Amino acid sequence: MTASPGQPTPTAREPIVRFVDVRAATAELEPAISAAMARVVERGDFVLGEDVERFEEEFAGYCGVRHAVGVDSGFSALELALRAAGIGAGDEVITQANTFIATVGAILAAGAQPVLTDCDPRGAIDPAAVAAALSVRTRAIIPVHLFGRIGDIDAITAIAERAGIPVIEDACQAHGALLGGRRAGSFGQAAAFSFYPGKNLGAFGDAGMLVTDSAEIADGARLLRHYGQRVKYEHIAMPLNRRLDTLQAAVLRVKLVQLDRWNARRRALADAYRERLDGLPLVLPDAEADGRHVYHLFVIETPARDSLRAGLAGESIETGIHYPIPLHRQPVLRHLGYGAGAFPNAERLAAQSLSLPMYPQLPLDHLELVVTAIRSHL
Repeated sequence: MTASPGQPTPTAREPIVRFVDVRAATAELEPAISAAMARVVERGDFVLGEDVERFEEEFAGYCGVRHAVGVDSGFSALELALRAAGIGAGDEVITQANTFIATVGAILAAGAQPVLTDCDPRGAIDPAAVAAALSVRTRAIIPVHLFGRIGDIDAITAIAERAGIPVIEDACQAHGALLGGRRAGSFGQAAAFSFYPGKNLGAFGDAGMLVTDSAEIADGARLLRHYGQRVKYEHIAMPLNRRLDTLQAAVLRVKLVQLDRWNARRRALADAYRERLDGLPLVLPDAEADGRHVYHLFVIETPARDSLRAGLAGESIETGIHYPIPLHRQPVLRHLGYGAGAFPNAERLAAQSLSLPMYPQLPLDHLELVVTAIRSHL
């Protein structure tokens, strides 16, 4: 699952406050990142090299699962999780209407049929809506840990267990989130993570990871990501190329050891936003205990979203919208047959949500500029 960039500023000048600044994380970790990449270049193991295997082991341990399979994107992680579980043509997979299109794209890529549901008022998949959407053809549920917050995963897994189907977590925005002492990605049969550069754990390009406790799912995903072969030139499954580059794995290994510290900083920034925006006519994210929310995005809601965003852009403050068009209104998904008004919460969030600048290195004085600007435009 991918976060959209902040909108362009109305002039050519550098924005005063960036929506996200990936350069800051790189600068913080030099020269370690350059040294890690140089070691890959020296070895020359650019495809499925040493750092891929080590990062898989380290990330599996971090998430508290037995297996991790490095792939080229979060999209591929979801697709291979479905394929490795034997889900394909004629099968239905339930997910939510308010997510990035990659969630549904992966279902379609596996040959299955997406079944959309509404979210709850905070944007998490609605367990009651999931239960109502079950059919004899339902083969999996994909809840999305949207914006970095683990949703009502216990209710979703209970529904899935009663129906005898797996849960595949879309954890592409929730690296390191905790609920009841367990990490995002450890609740379902498998889970997908994206390491798109702006994510809490971001690479220097596209990258992703499938995590699972199932040796069968992990083995199937490894087979599928590498042209369907275990032995070179002996292809026993669909010939796909979904491999994680060794250079990206080397970068991610350096960053992984900083993830908890960076997530703690995100939570501190979220607390600062809440404190300073309290009392304004805005809906703010709830404070969450024990690391349930890692604030990949800090999303506020207001009916005046578009005018507020324009006002902030006029002061060279970047913001984002996640996501302005819910999936059931996307032109490419019209064939799913959902009309306007089908998912009221998803449509309200699409019209009223605004993502404020958020990244671990965001200076507090930049946050103060954002808050001052919001107060002046409401």
